[in-house]
Amino acid sequence: MLLTKRHFGWIVGGTAILAFVFIAIGRREKENTGLDSFAQCLAERGAVMYGAEWCPHCQNEKRAFGSSFRYVNYVECPDDPKRCIAAGIEGYPTWTFPDGRRFEGEQGIERLSIESGCAIENPPSGE
Repeated sequence: MLLTKRHFGWIVGGTAILAFVFIAIGRREKENTGLDSFAQCLAERGAVMYGAEWCPHCQNEKRAFGSSFRYVNYVECPDDPKRCIAAGIEGYPTWTFPDGRRFEGEQGIERLSIESGCAIENPPSGE
């Protein structure tokens, strides 16, 4: 019987851990749903962010999007210098739009929303 009680304890403990993990993952996915739509809208409207991994302002911009940044048209300039030179990029981050507008430096999602016309449905609590 002792073996059965021990197994029962492991099963209950393992189930509790799995439940916690699934709840945490579900909450994290829900946090960025509004920004997914926003980032997709930016991409559809042709906005491009040029940056570099070592650039702290670029990292701040990426962090503002959270996991939704995967939808942003992004060019890592050290990996694609010809493209950045052709686009006339002189500093990081730089956001460009198809109509020729460009914004240098950290913009934040509110400014990008205003400039692009893309709505932020569920802004993160820090914004």
